[in-house]
Amino acid sequence: MNQYERHPYDAGEAEVDYLDGDFKVRRPGAYVRCAVTRQPIPLEELKYWNVERQEAYANPEAKLARLGIKL
Repeated sequence: MNQYERHPYDAGEAEVDYLDGDFKVRRPGAYVRCAVTRQPIPLEELKYWNVERQEAYANPEAKLARLGIKL
């Protein structure tokens, strides 16, 4: 198996520690779930999260909604 082949665990949900400016994968997987919309977010597309709450967000609107900020 080469580095570009998908592993069997790649199809599932990852377990992630959200850090300042980065995140660390604790359990491998292909995605995490948005804390607001519950939609899967592929790890390679993960851009928004909250370190204190340890939550991921699908987009900036979801993060603002979680914080109670209305646009």
